[in-house]
Amino acid sequence: MKILQVILALSILILLHELGHYTFAKILRIRVEKFFLFFDIGKSFIFSTKRSRWFTKLFPKALDWETEYGIGVLPLGGYCKIAGMIDESMDTEQMKQAPKSWEFRTRNPWQRLLVMSGGVLYNFIFAILVFIAIAGIWGQSYISNSGSKIYPNGLAQEMGFEVGDEILAFDDYEPQNFGMLQADLVRRKVHTAKVLRGSDTLTLYIDQAMMSRAIESQLMFDIAIPFIIDSVAAGSPNTILKRGDRIISFDGQEVQYLQDSREVLASLAGREVAAGVVREADTLSVPVQVDSAGRIGVYMRTPSIINESYDNLGEAVVAGIKLTGESISGYLQDLRLLATPSTGAYKSVGSFIAIGQVFPDVWDWYRFMYILALLSIMLGVMNLLPIPGLDGGHILFTVYEIISGRKPSDKFMIAAQWIGMILLLALMLLAFGNDIGRLIK
Repeated sequence: MKILQVILALSILILLHELGHYTFAKILRIRVEKFFLFFDIGKSFIFSTKRSRWFTKLFPKALDWETEYGIGVLPLGGYCKIAGMIDESMDTEQMKQAPKSWEFRTRNPWQRLLVMSGGVLYNFIFAILVFIAIAGIWGQSYISNSGSKIYPNGLAQEMGFEVGDEILAFDDYEPQNFGMLQADLVRRKVHTAKVLRGSDTLTLYIDQAMMSRAIESQLMFDIAIPFIIDSVAAGSPNTILKRGDRIISFDGQEVQYLQDSREVLASLAGREVAAGVVREADTLSVPVQVDSAGRIGVYMRTPSIINESYDNLGEAVVAGIKLTGESISGYLQDLRLLATPSTGAYKSVGSFIAIGQVFPDVWDWYRFMYILALLSIMLGVMNLLPIPGLDGGHILFTVYEIISGRKPSDKFMIAAQWIGMILLLALMLLAFGNDIGRLIK
């Protein structure tokens, strides 16, 4: 299921991105020679409207189509081969011939800029539309940071955080979403954290040398869940427990939060033990049965969850645009960390393997659409990077031409394309290397 979701998501986004280039090229009457999902290598391909014999027999007029549509054999992206443009096809022979009226290179720089920006533009528009749909159908839900206490992992404790702290501020920023605390800490390169510890407000000074570890650390801030019973499960032997009871100990071992109970209950599996229970103003000793899996058959009270619903299309549109903007901003901050070697963020770069691990094991429309929108933003932002071989590199050279009035030579563009492709290959190898290393670990 994960593999199918990755293939489906990337196929949608690649086709969408290339469709952006294709659309604007067609509007400007520039010939598009190929439109492929994945890369064809020489005569190797899965499907082609001009080279698949079964297709040309069924649709002989396809041979006369201006554009060859197909699916390649190398699933590392896709491409839209535009006549008269230096791209990943590296068709230098075409560039040696005299310019034709239907070629990309005969258009003015503003028109070429529009064609090159089309893919990124479609990615961002698509993300906005998906987020609007999510806002309209499901709304937004998140755990409020206000009033929520943390259960820090080892690294967070090294930084000075303690179980039961409530994070009030990172520097001058007041977090709203509990689930984004670790991301906020890393992205903002936080130097000080203001926390509420009991009745005291303290300031913690964050060691910046720990930030590289914070990027890779798993769940620095879990939510500390008090062992307060919401309901007793059907069939549980512990019907003596009531809604609102707060369990503070098992067999004399203190249990302040749900996380504390796991190890304690595991050690008491299969036994009947005395539980310390606070019920209203009384503290009681109640006998409870622990099953063989270390459970007592109760449900906990859930954390404070903020549910935001949007009753009309206008509200959903505003929410979708806002969420897209926040996602783009967050991803740009991630790239800034990636460009700073001292943070060690490059170790977190992943390939298709890492993307696959993000998807759930079962089909979930909400999660699929949410991940799809985030990947669309990632693809759009990545393509805006000023690296030759990416749209951002072409855009940079075109903007230079607009400002200076001088067009870079074809030789320069070919050399830049080769450099860009080498850089992208190195990034791809880094991503696969990181993923393989994580799998081995």
